[in-house]
Amino acid sequence: MISSLRGRATLAAGAAGAALAGLAGADALTARPVGAPWRRTNYAGRPVTLLGGPVLAAAATGSAVVGAPAGQRAAAAVVGAVAGAVGGYDDLAGARPEQARDKGLAGHLAALRAGRVSAGAVKVAGIGAAAAVAAVLTRRGSGVSAVVDGVLTTGLVAGTANLVNLLDLRPGRAAKVAVLLSAATVGGPAGGLVAGPLGAGLAVLPADLGERVMLGDCGANAVGALLGLRLAALPGRGSRAGLLGVVTALTLASEKISFTRVIESTPGLRELDRLGRRRA
Repeated sequence: MISSLRGRATLAAGAAGAALAGLAGADALTARPVGAPWRRTNYAGRPVTLLGGPVLAAAATGSAVVGAPAGQRAAAAVVGAVAGAVGGYDDLAGARPEQARDKGLAGHLAALRAGRVSAGAVKVAGIGAAAAVAAVLTRRGSGVSAVVDGVLTTGLVAGTANLVNLLDLRPGRAAKVAVLLSAATVGGPAGGLVAGPLGAGLAVLPADLGERVMLGDCGANAVGALLGLRLAALPGRGSRAGLLGVVTALTLASEKISFTRVIESTPGLRELDRLGRRRA
């Protein structure tokens, strides 16, 4: 566990350096045939690469394992690696024409009713399983209280992973939220878990805002799962239950309400969302 402020700052700087090196590698691969499956056109019609996602996932997960308390290291490795892997699978397989309509909870359920397993459903199952494993690995106490804590941990890890991904609809939006939430929770005994993700997120943010890379499901799910694990380590069962309620409510609302429309119509949120972004 890295507990000192200097140690966490050093870890953040190291994760930032690793992410910058990864971005340089991603840039070299983008124009080559191996980078073709990761190429996309963003909301403004500009070419981007999803390779920023694996870069962020690797840097954030590796540094989270180093910085986490001993009792959370294995859980950080599991949720970061699995969320990144299944998110990357969804980035690639979910782009196939036959899966174009399998978006959101309703889309995944419709695919299942039609006898198909969407890439998104694979991702949801994978992240849910990783979150449950993390709950077992970080179990505290026994009896009913342990079961309640396990449910809260599972829900926060899986729910936050999904919520950060839902925000990845405009350049820099998900990365900004990840950076802000990491900065807000970097203190305390378990704060070392997000020191590295904070540095990695800051390093990737300029390329994301510059519309050179996207986080995609791989990056957004991985960093979101790690943030969820950090939230699950907060003291006070009531506060964790309240956070899970917020995450759940926002996730359900996303099925009916456009986050982009809400952000664009809300002063303060609109300016923060646009900060540093290129004009469309």
